[in-house]
Amino acid sequence: MDFHPLLQALILGLVEGFTEFLPVSSTGHLILAGDLLHFNDERGKLFLIVIQAAAMLAICWEYRARFSAVLTGLGSDPAARRFVLNVGIAFLPLAILGLIFGKMIKATLFNPVAVATAFIVGAFIILWAERRQHVIRVESVDELSAMDAFKLGLAQACALIPGTSRSGATIIGGLLFGLSRKAATEFSFFLAVPTLMAASAYQAWKERHLLVADDLGLWAVGCAASFVSAFLCVRWLLRFISTHDFTPFAWYRIAFGIVVLVTWQMGVVDWSAP
Repeated sequence: MDFHPLLQALILGLVEGFTEFLPVSSTGHLILAGDLLHFNDERGKLFLIVIQAAAMLAICWEYRARFSAVLTGLGSDPAARRFVLNVGIAFLPLAILGLIFGKMIKATLFNPVAVATAFIVGAFIILWAERRQHVIRVESVDELSAMDAFKLGLAQACALIPGTSRSGATIIGGLLFGLSRKAATEFSFFLAVPTLMAASAYQAWKERHLLVADDLGLWAVGCAASFVSAFLCVRWLLRFISTHDFTPFAWYRIAFGIVVLVTWQMGVVDWSAP
């Protein structure tokens, strides 16, 4: 089926926004959607970078009061400085390990078996994390120590493995380290800002030769869809975790891992293309 480019942009924007902040791996879903929509060439990959940045902006908007207070309080408020320091500390492991091992990981782990395995193993880790006794020692993001931030950064770095989920690794890592569900989830949101900003800027610079004015319409539609859906997803997730755990996402990951293997065996999707 020959999808209209603006429809492709709309669908991919919605997929990005609805999956970026859930523990289900947005990359895996975008690979599937991109292949099914026949929008997985180099131009399509640049498009995904652009809409990823739009999803990050949804976090900035949702927490605009928090970020504004932090920025204005950097000179006088110790809590604001501690917040920025913790986010910076947590950002470093993924940034450093990504620069060192990124190319090797893309060359060796972007294959259907590895992606499906990451989905399913991640699901069992979520199930285990939810069934163990959860002793909460950090109720809010403001209570995080520098060591907590570093451990959360190491957890996020696990997302270098395709199919793991950046938000999922950070959130479940937070639960294992003694954070409340809300603190773990919100910190994964805050950590997404420098992580997605740096990744998008780096990839956009590398692919700048693909930047053309003719694609502005695609970007506008995709970014709008990504921003709105990410905003709605963040709002929904915060309400969801107030009365539920992450077990449903684990079963979804197992089902999606099976989808990866089936679409690969049938030759429907090229899972070797990051």
